[in-house]
Amino acid sequence: MSEARERAEVRRFLLASLRGRHRELLVLSGWALAESLPAYLSGRLVARATDHGFLAHRPATGLAWLGALAVAMVFGAWGTRQVTCRLAAIVEPFRDELVRRAVQSALRRSIRQGAAADMAGVARLAQHTEIAREAFAGVLLLVQGFVVMALSTIIGLSTLMPAALIFVLPPFVVGVALFALTLRWAMAAQRASILADEGIAEAVSLLSGGLRDVVACGGESLAGAAVEAEIHRQAATQRQLARVQAVRSLAVSLGGLSPLVFVLLGATWLLHHGATVGVLLGVLTYVVSGLHPALQQLVHGMGNTAAWLFVTLGRILEDPEEPRHPDELDELDESGRRDGGLPGADQPPPPVRGHAVELRDVTFRYGPRAEPVLQRFSLEIPEGDHLAIIGPSGVGKSTLASILAGMLRPEAGTVLLGDAPVGLLDMRTLAAHRVLIPQEAYVFVGSLRENLVTLRSDLVDDHELDAAVEALGLRPLVQRLGGLGAEVRPDMLSAGERQLISAVRSYLSPAPLAVLDEATCHLDPPAEALVEEAFARRPGSLVVIAHRLSSALRARRILLMDGTTTLVGTHEELLAGSALYRDLVGYWAPEGAFAVEAGAVAR
Repeated sequence: MSEARERAEVRRFLLASLRGRHRELLVLSGWALAESLPAYLSGRLVARATDHGFLAHRPATGLAWLGALAVAMVFGAWGTRQVTCRLAAIVEPFRDELVRRAVQSALRRSIRQGAAADMAGVARLAQHTEIAREAFAGVLLLVQGFVVMALSTIIGLSTLMPAALIFVLPPFVVGVALFALTLRWAMAAQRASILADEGIAEAVSLLSGGLRDVVACGGESLAGAAVEAEIHRQAATQRQLARVQAVRSLAVSLGGLSPLVFVLLGATWLLHHGATVGVLLGVLTYVVSGLHPALQQLVHGMGNTAAWLFVTLGRILEDPEEPRHPDELDELDESGRRDGGLPGADQPPPPVRGHAVELRDVTFRYGPRAEPVLQRFSLEIPEGDHLAIIGPSGVGKSTLASILAGMLRPEAGTVLLGDAPVGLLDMRTLAAHRVLIPQEAYVFVGSLRENLVTLRSDLVDDHELDAAVEALGLRPLVQRLGGLGAEVRPDMLSAGERQLISAVRSYLSPAPLAVLDEATCHLDPPAEALVEEAFARRPGSLVVIAHRLSSALRARRILLMDGTTTLVGTHEELLAGSALYRDLVGYWAPEGAFAVEAGAVAR
């Protein structure tokens, strides 16, 4: 839902909530009049106490008038109490309707997106509903308080010294108008702040449930980068809110404090037009105790409260099943992601046709000021391909593997999996089409069978499981442990044994694309060859981040990365066209002695 439609929906909901509460609003207004009595009388009573009491050398009369003001304040405080009590008759039905809408929205999201969406709905119901309820009550109190105090003060000022209005009213109106102009800006900034807070909470929540996986897979830097982006986004929204607050402070100064200066500058003129010293004090009292606090409460209270009300109501009232008009679709950047939102969070993921992978002009860096690890990198991996990626340490091989698997998203360019942009695919869809086997294998406490079949949603029969164990060379470990039902713990296994378990687990996965990120580095060469050959025979495509040249020699194609140039081709083509590859293989030939075949360079 766009921001304009969201605001319109919120306004309709608020008006509908108030439309059937005429009696309650009438009672609230009546007690608000009682609350306004001190604001109306304050300047007049101070003027009388000054002119007819203290300046007339009758202090008892002056104190009596001030005593009358104190009685009016007590009566106003009683009115404030009654206003607060009567507010529940309006706010509680509003809260009930809001809960009903939030529950309906959460149920629709749960049906459409699964358990994760249901948890988001629960958070929305518990947190946003209470925020909206408190904000709605606050807005009602602030609006009626400002209107009552401002009108009472202006009426009292006009009866005391009408000429003083020319010094007070114009700057007050300017201050109110300036505040009104900042409301939409403030709501947009507050909305961005709430979305940024939700982004941090979601990112941390996702990580907290898989910290062992992150550590076991060596993904601390990747996990940190995911949270860091949300933190930078939240910091930007806070700077925006700070700018809004600065403009609000200017509005208070213009509307609430500058009238004091104008009244003092015009004091001589007012005295010449019939004002007395007591009247001047009364005018200043109206400004200091009436207009300034009214505007200050409106700006600092209403500014934040109204923004929270509109934003949280918009988040609750948005309909997950509402059809999106083509004009309201967010633009997609080159990587297939929505600008400023979570990819694919508001629509079903596109269909994935096959498992071919294509990277088009991909650029990736680990920070806004970092050098690109990949820059305008393009590559095609057709279905059934067996690609080995080799190159010196630190050139971006593991980064490329994470991008291929959808674990990292490039800042520019497009990554396609089966003709579908990876940025629009949710994790469930990605898991069904690709499996990433990292260098640091993860094994959890449980039976060996549970560790091996955890990536399968269906039942794995003993024949299929036994064939996988045999194909990848896990049989000796199964026999040593005492069978597939034996309990395993990470600390009782070597690094190579954990890698074998992870390899069998991924081999049994239904995902047709397998990415091995140095997943056999702790195995000896014969065991590594057995694993890679088994994956090569497995239906689908295989990408191997190689740490031994023997892995490259087993592949159908080889991608050579050296940080500036990337070459792709067969073993023979790279021998002919790359001095670096010849150095890696152990050969040497004069530079340019062989020609690179056309099409061997990955742009």
